[in-house]
Amino acid sequence: MRKVKNGDFVQVHYTGTLEDGTVFDSSEARGPLEFQVGSPGIIAGFNDAVLGMGVDEVKEVTLPPEQAYGEPQEEAQREFPNDMLGELKIKVGQELAFSTPRGPVSGKVLEVGQDTFRVDFNHPLAGKTLKFQLKLVGISAQATQVGCACGASGCNPSDCGPNCG
Repeated sequence: MRKVKNGDFVQVHYTGTLEDGTVFDSSEARGPLEFQVGSPGIIAGFNDAVLGMGVDEVKEVTLPPEQAYGEPQEEAQREFPNDMLGELKIKVGQELAFSTPRGPVSGKVLEVGQDTFRVDFNHPLAGKTLKFQLKLVGISAQATQVGCACGASGCNPSDCGPNCG
């Protein structure tokens, strides 16, 4: 039986939960996640979990923050002047989209002051321990899903679920 090794493209069904059992993502409704093992576009613990798996194998893994999205970083919080909002009214907890030279990013409003507002650009799952139920459904030498293979040319991380990017 063939086992997953670095460089393989894999197709994986998964369900991701927080420690309290809350499901934060699942591939069930959209089909398996495909990525190239060892590519930089997938969280380290998820990548490492599929190494050595065979097709139809099921595995449960628990990833501490350092193997997932890391700990929240203070430097990922930024303060902006309120006048850049124009007439837009914002509130704490609201998600805002920003355009950057590297593409769009979103952040969560942490506080709104008289002259400035503060936004957190950390990944929403930063600092969290993640649990994944994985089922390997395929191994291939090249991508099988156009535009959805993390690490492949033309990868769009938004097509790959929260594990990519």
